[in-house]
Amino acid sequence: MKTVITIARSYGSGGRTLGKLLAQRLGMNYYDREILRIASDESGINEALFGQADERLKKSPLPGILRKHPYKGDGVLPPESADFVSDDNLFHYQAKVIRELAAQESCIIIGRCADYVLREHPSVIRLYFYAPLNDCVVRVMNQNGLSEKEAVKKIEKIDKYRAAYYRYYTGRDWNDARNYNFCLDTTSMSYEKLAEVVENFVQIYQKPKECQEI
Repeated sequence: MKTVITIARSYGSGGRTLGKLLAQRLGMNYYDREILRIASDESGINEALFGQADERLKKSPLPGILRKHPYKGDGVLPPESADFVSDDNLFHYQAKVIRELAAQESCIIIGRCADYVLREHPSVIRLYFYAPLNDCVVRVMNQNGLSEKEAVKKIEKIDKYRAAYYRYYTGRDWNDARNYNFCLDTTSMSYEKLAEVVENFVQIYQKPKECQEI
């Protein structure tokens, strides 16, 4: 059976780096912004519009209360629809791609509410990576050449957006541990060791429940 790993991560936790390393160890394809390209290819909608939809949501003051109902596996609208390039339909195309990837191959998908989109998938493993704010600040400062104040502001802005985006489309809290199978503090050890720990968890999780040691 195909195994799909979804990764949600706080900004500055190194979740993208860890996800790529995990993909290499497990021999899986890794999908991040590639999903936008695939969705663009399938829909015929310019890839830039998918990014613009994200930007509009970032600027929305209270996106978590604007959507009447969470995403429920809604189908995509046809090109002749007036709402064909609406933000919701663009998300639906991304969700469609995520479901197709999960049906076709074992893979790792980062962000895009993939854990929720695949909530009924029989073999999805939902991961959440986080780190203490001070550690995130140092990492963001080093990677982006920012001051401490600038790094804190960037982290707060991006994490606020990620939480709002997730709530808007799922009706759930992004950093609620109950949404995930495994949550991990990425400052607890090296990336290599973290990847090894996650790989071991994946192997254990894949075993039939009756075969797992208690």
